[in-house]
Amino acid sequence: MNDTTLNYDHIFDKAIDRLHSEGRYRVFIDILRNKGKFPNARCFAGHNGPKEITVWCSNDYLCMGQHPKVIEAMEDALHDVGAGSGGTRNIGGNTHIHVELESELADLHSKDGALLFTSGYVSNEATLSTLAKLLPNCEIFSDELNHASMIAGIRNSGCPKHVFRHNDLNHLEELLAATDANVPKLIAFESVYSMDGDVAPIEAICDLADKYNAITYCDEVHAVGMYGKHGGGITERDDVAKRVTIIEGTLGKAFGVMGGYIAADQNIIDVVRSYAPGFIFTTSLSPVLAAGVLAAVRHLKSSNEERDAQQKNAQSLKEKFSDAGLPVMISNTHIVPLMVGDPIKAKKISDILLAEYGIYVQPINYPTVPRGTERLRFTPGPQHDENMMETLTKALIEIWGRMELELKKAA
Repeated sequence: MNDTTLNYDHIFDKAIDRLHSEGRYRVFIDILRNKGKFPNARCFAGHNGPKEITVWCSNDYLCMGQHPKVIEAMEDALHDVGAGSGGTRNIGGNTHIHVELESELADLHSKDGALLFTSGYVSNEATLSTLAKLLPNCEIFSDELNHASMIAGIRNSGCPKHVFRHNDLNHLEELLAATDANVPKLIAFESVYSMDGDVAPIEAICDLADKYNAITYCDEVHAVGMYGKHGGGITERDDVAKRVTIIEGTLGKAFGVMGGYIAADQNIIDVVRSYAPGFIFTTSLSPVLAAGVLAAVRHLKSSNEERDAQQKNAQSLKEKFSDAGLPVMISNTHIVPLMVGDPIKAKKISDILLAEYGIYVQPINYPTVPRGTERLRFTPGPQHDENMMETLTKALIEIWGRMELELKKAA
């Protein structure tokens, strides 16, 4: 008889203690957004009653989660069809709203079809793992900075993978050239990389895919709604959507609600729909959510007002940070990362901003970014005004001085 008793609590405590010691323990801030007034919100953490704060780290990039058209569409759907979908898509959970939304997303990306998932994570994991398993002896080529969900899908496919240096076309070609010409190949990458704010050379990647007979998978979650005349992302902006085999996107960022999807030729959609466990065995997206997204997609197809205002504010904030000598990272997208380089300091800056200034931004630590590159990631939206940006910049200058961090004023 084995008398050894496992102390499970001790194992779990040690795991959490490691995070605390490395400054990586994540604290979820207790807030409520103020309908119609975002980025204003109420914070319930660390004090009695709600405290008014300004949110600077939301992925609701265009404030569509607050848009009257979106809210009205969700309210109408709630009273028309009820709250839930009723099941999986093949058993009671397929509604006309789902069908309409998929048609709208397919059109957005110039594809024959689209397929909805409950999240962007699920769409990546389910699609990548399923396709790679179905392609005999498939080998996958993955950018080193790809999302965790893409990595999970690639891992779960069980296929050989080759990781190429971030946006390094020469390295990608070296790997492709060294692979058997007769095996299927899949190149997986993102359009906008959300932690650095840089963009993939999509057209050049497609050129390599053509040269080495590979298919392409482009994650556009941080770009859909944000770029292109109709919000189709970087692939629309750069006129390469038709060259990318599969475009994946989210419904929870620029579109402001929840869910994920892929857009591709109909035969690929049918294969994923028919084989992916992450789609087949999951209750479908609530029709209330789908209705809200449908309204958001349709609005952003015809309105550039939100995109223009967001880009203007992002550029303005970058300039204010740079002029103040704050270590803003170079970015030509809507992401405004501020380098700290230390997890404990990043968390302390975040805590001071919230407690003393009513400014909410979460620190970004490992494993989301490499160790030593910890940062604050700001996502200015169309509703962040000049006064908010000035207040934020002045607060950061004061905290940088208090913590004896270096400011680099332009010469």
